[in-house]
Amino acid sequence: MKTVTTLMALGWISVVVSAIYFGEKAATRQEDASKVTVVYWEKWTGQEGDAVRKIVDKFNKSQDKIFVKYLSISGVDQKTMLATAGSTPPDIAGIWLEQLAQFSDAGALTDLTDLAKDNGLTADYYVKPYWDSLNYRGRLWALPSTPSSIALHVRSDKMPESADTPEEFPKTIEGLDELAIKMAKKNPDGTLEFAGFMPSSPGWWNWAWGNFFGGNLWDGEKISINSSEMVRAFEWIKKYAKVLGSKEVQSFQSGFGNFASPQDPFMTGKTGMELNGVWKANFIDVYAKGIPWFAVPFPHPADRPELSGHTQISQDILTIPRGAKHPKEAFEFIRFWQRQEIMEQVCSEHGKNSPLNVVSEKFNREHKNTYIKLFDQLARSPKAFASPQIGIWKQISAEINVAFQEVNTLSKEPKQALDDAQKRIDGLWKTYQDQVLADAK
Repeated sequence: MKTVTTLMALGWISVVVSAIYFGEKAATRQEDASKVTVVYWEKWTGQEGDAVRKIVDKFNKSQDKIFVKYLSISGVDQKTMLATAGSTPPDIAGIWLEQLAQFSDAGALTDLTDLAKDNGLTADYYVKPYWDSLNYRGRLWALPSTPSSIALHVRSDKMPESADTPEEFPKTIEGLDELAIKMAKKNPDGTLEFAGFMPSSPGWWNWAWGNFFGGNLWDGEKISINSSEMVRAFEWIKKYAKVLGSKEVQSFQSGFGNFASPQDPFMTGKTGMELNGVWKANFIDVYAKGIPWFAVPFPHPADRPELSGHTQISQDILTIPRGAKHPKEAFEFIRFWQRQEIMEQVCSEHGKNSPLNVVSEKFNREHKNTYIKLFDQLARSPKAFASPQIGIWKQISAEINVAFQEVNTLSKEPKQALDDAQKRIDGLWKTYQDQVLADAK
């Protein structure tokens, strides 16, 4: 319990204490006295939440011993941590891969290593990069609900004929830059009318740019925010800010709508290219059905051809919080989700690829994303990378975002911005090691 308290003191408390009370009420509610009620907290709402409810209903109807109660919880990560500290956790919590190390270091998760092995859920059952990212400090702490990989989405109707198909599209970052800058259009008053590509749109993976230039933020011992590859990536970001105009880019983006809306810039044709996830096709189908587009791996630096076909991967994950009342029954539901037909059902409805090593032809054939095989292929590549498994990942990502904004607004030079971020993280990492990791041993 001390580790959880220490981690919360480092910044976990950002929701009201009433979450513990809420968690206790939810976790003790019984639906049917003849069955074990497993309380499942998840983040999803809307169409994605409906897809999960279908899986829950299917499991509840498949047997007569366990009843899974699905609750859509805002701030599920913070509330799960607080409920665990208060000894009133749900039986299952659906969180994000990026939080796995934090939760594990805090002693807030149940080790699933033996349970998974005993049920045949081993490395060969999963796509390797996905499986590897679920393991931390030699133990398995979660199993996937849905995974993702990212690629460059391209509006073919906005491209010149020399780049309007996946085969003809530039394979190098230099080729992408030449195309994007040539395509950019400005109004007579200097404001942006159209952008071929912007590193800041949508801006969800600023930490990953260094990896696309061959870098690595974490080698298991050292955090390298200001590596030469990261500096090179941020020099590239600076180039776009200078060519398009930093103020012009900010003003242009201020008019963008939410990515899950008809006002999304890619869907309205304000941008011609966008780095985004496999799920993008689902939103295109809903909000801009019929627009011509294709997906390709993000280009590689001309002098690093070995990086061709790289991608960033992530996962939504299913965990059993430490202190859950019904861990065995909770795992029964998680195991049910891992069945090929169940996993493919939810991944299809969420617009995702599958994390399983074996994928049916029907899944690929009927998937709404025409390029689903590309996203699957990218995820299987040994060049696929996930966010580093480190307990202060949230803070590292935030510091990189600060550096990104400083460079994108031309308020700092790339090396200076990254050096400053490195210093702040070095201090935080030492504190975390002293106060959290030492206590966790």
